[in-house]
Amino acid sequence: MQIHPYLCFEGCAEEAIKFYQEALGAEVVSLMRGSDTPGGQTCEGQMPPDAVMHACLKFGESEVFFSDGMCQGKAEFKGFNLTLSLATDDLVREKFQALAKEGQVFLDIHQTFFASSFGMVTDKFGVTWSVLAPVPVPA
Repeated sequence: MQIHPYLCFEGCAEEAIKFYQEALGAEVVSLMRGSDTPGGQTCEGQMPPDAVMHACLKFGESEVFFSDGMCQGKAEFKGFNLTLSLATDDLVREKFQALAKEGQVFLDIHQTFFASSFGMVTDKFGVTWSVLAPVPVPA
């Protein structure tokens, strides 16, 4: 069984995809536009033909799904965050700074009992990220 987060960016999925490719090295596994539906028909005018109907991005070993949703208003990502676990403190600083570009840091990187580096940032799209280098759990 797998669970995939599905993020609806309400019209700016293409921009978000490019941002995550640059900031985190995400790989686009698949991308379908509104015009790619069978017969080239979109959902009764709810999605422009060039909108991202569905995309799959791979972040390391994890996949996250993206869409423009219904392209209505500003995307709101509430009640959850995505956690980016990295191997080194240097990678934490690098990826944290990339996510913070035009975003908002609300917990600067610091050492905790569970991570050698841990910080929280909301990126420019409103997605909140926990970025950390976990401390090995003793056996």
